[in-house]
Amino acid sequence: MKVEVLYVAECPSHPAAVRLVKDILLAEGLAEKVQEVLVKDERMAGELKFPGSPTIRINGRDVAGETQKTRNFALSCRLYPGSKQAGLPPEEMIHRAVIEALQEDRA
Repeated sequence: MKVEVLYVAECPSHPAAVRLVKDILLAEGLAEKVQEVLVKDERMAGELKFPGSPTIRINGRDVAGETQKTRNFALSCRLYPGSKQAGLPPEEMIHRAVIEALQEDRA
């Protein structure tokens, strides 16, 4: 399973996002490494189809399930609908993405 947290420099939510992802992986008994990807400029944001910081991807898929076709990509903060913590997706959203990835990996 590939686990990524994409972020911009000085993103206040980046450390908490990494910690949240690691906690969820640990709760599932998984030892996957969380790859942290610093998005350095607008060109890189476009290439990575980066919707904002932090973005969490499991096996290349955004945990929020957003399509990458209709978004503007830029160096900016990201807000998640339904989140109780600004700048972080709901825990259930990440957990669901991890479970789906596990099921795909086993198929």
